[in-house]
Parts: sequence; C-alpha cells; structure tokens
Amino acid sequence: MDQEGERQRKALRAELVNKIAAMGYPPELGYLLGEQLATPAALHRMLGYLASAHPRSAEEITDEMLAICDDRDRWMAKKKAEYYNGKVNEIYWRGLDSGDDEDGDTF
Repeated sequence: MDQEGERQRKALRAELVNKIAAMGYPPELGYLLGEQLATPAALHRMLGYLASAHPRSAEEITDEMLAICDDRDRWMAKKKAEYYNGKVNEIYWRGLDSGDDEDGDTF
C-alpha cells in the first residue's frame, strides 16, 4: 500500500477506535475491528454503520464487521475469477502455442 493509503488507513482506524470508545466499548474492540477490516473502504463502511445503525451490543458490531469482511472477500474472489477467466479466453483466442502473455504469466 502506498504512503497516502497507509496514512488514510491509520486515520480511519484511529477514528474507529475513538467512535467505539465514545459508544462505551473498550478501545481494544476498535483496534481489533480496525485490524480485521484493514482497507479504507471497509473502515469507511464500518464507520457509516456505527453512525447510522446505532448497534446495541458489541456482538452486533462484530457481526457487521464479519459481514463487511465477507463482502470484501467475495468481491476479491470475483475479481480474481474475472481476471483468470480473461486469461483463459485469451488462450482460447490465441491458442496454446503463443508463448508468454503480456503480463509475463505462463500457463
């Protein structure tokens, strides 16, 4: 991750920890959530959830974190599948004897 992205992630994690503490939960919960969410998009989504849903327990917060992580993992798997499907289609189009592809990957 680039330096700007890392700075943004750290700022969002600090905001999450502060929000969790302001809600009356231990700051450690915020640290753990921030570690699991990891990306700025996931952290933004959790902060939005906390602001709008007003969860009543740490379990509800943790459940939302798991749902966000699951969505992120599913999106990543979809993007990988699309990438490799494109590579397979390229092989079908060019044939197996074309050598290395543009990315340097070999099959």
